[in-house]
Amino acid sequence: MAVDRKTKIIALANQKGGVGKTTTALNLSAVLASKGKKVLLVDSDPQGNASSGVGVFKTDSDKHLYNCYMNDSDANDSIQSTNLKNLSILAGSIDLVGVEIELISLKNREKKLKSILRSVHGQYHYIIIDCPPSLGLLTINGLTAADSVLIPMQCEYFALEGLAQLIATIRKVKKSLNRGLYIEGLLMSMYDRRNRLTHQVAGEISQHFGDQVFKTVIPRNVRLSESPSHGKTIIEYDKNCPGAKAFIKLGNEFLRRNRKTQ
Repeated sequence: MAVDRKTKIIALANQKGGVGKTTTALNLSAVLASKGKKVLLVDSDPQGNASSGVGVFKTDSDKHLYNCYMNDSDANDSIQSTNLKNLSILAGSIDLVGVEIELISLKNREKKLKSILRSVHGQYHYIIIDCPPSLGLLTINGLTAADSVLIPMQCEYFALEGLAQLIATIRKVKKSLNRGLYIEGLLMSMYDRRNRLTHQVAGEISQHFGDQVFKTVIPRNVRLSESPSHGKTIIEYDKNCPGAKAFIKLGNEFLRRNRKTQ
């Protein structure tokens, strides 16, 4: 494939589970693809939910990210198409659980994913990495490979505590492994407008991070929760539901912030 695009790599990270990280990775990727952007979704979570969420429920042993990590396979040979035009996936699998142990003795182990993605750089407008809900070696690899990090979070008390830890990790990665890394933005997901605490936490986040917080919020929405079990993004499953409309709005806001990306 011709290398003729400026590629931006975005890692989605939050060590706290259940914050809408994979939902965001899936549906932001889908919206960008629907707008004509070539997108590669990299499922770096051993749970493999981003893969099943685009209909890749099972994959051959030579067609997933683990094989690229441990067998030095070319990423081009492992990437699979999805039902959505312009959206491809480098699938995850439960085998990724072993990567953190198997990489521990390797030199430059934090830069392995960056090396893996080098062969596909220029083929996509955006590469979106769904990191696991931890601050282990897989997430460090995602942050080291990325140009920016997008942080989905719920508006609850403990989210603020976890956010401080994540920001500290991002700063360490920026200092020692990836000097160009920056925060793409914070995204408030699973947003419940009826909950007073939601508004309090959202206010604190906005006050502290200012313009880094996306204006778009992703509401709690049953259709968003249902769509992955059908192997579909929300754009395919129900493009008229509130969750889909929120992600379309997020995609537009994201693109406005990235006008210089071709």
